Amino acid sequence: MESLISTFHIDWKIIIAQLINFGVVILVVYVFALKPLKKLMSERSSKIARGIHDAEANAEILKATTTEYDKALREARAKALIIFNEGKKEAEEKRNELLSQTATEVEEMIASGKKALETEKEKMLLDAKKEVASLVIQATQKILETEDTSNIEEKVAGVIKTI
Repeated sequence: MESLISTFHIDWKIIIAQLINFGVVILVVYVFALKPLKKLMSERSSKIARGIHDAEANAEILKATTTEYDKALREARAKALIIFNEGKKEAEEKRNELLSQTATEVEEMIASGKKALETEKEKMLLDAKKEVASLVIQATQKILETEDTSNIEEKVAGVIKTI
């Protein structure tokens, strides 16, 4: 072994010093690099796990919210349809009411028109009777003014035809 040590010029003191230096380097790398790196990796892993958990929880919340949204939308559409149908029904009732009022007013107008026509007809008949009476009186006066009173009936008929 001695030949091996002399051939390679191995000095135990240098090897021990190098082992101590290597140990110090390992210790420094462990304390200043590996330990913070391990801590950083652990924090990073916990953040990723927490992010995955939050994403799953958010996916469930989103699914529940979407279900609630669809349900609320269906309810709103149903309510809108009910309100629309009620409005349509009220509009139809109002239309029918207006139509019946209009029909009643038209009937009243027709009735008052008929009464006015009847009154006008009676007035015209009365005026016609007065006119006929006046004409008869005038015809009678003309007949009586003539000196010849024979054939009075024929003369009255002739005067009436001329009128």
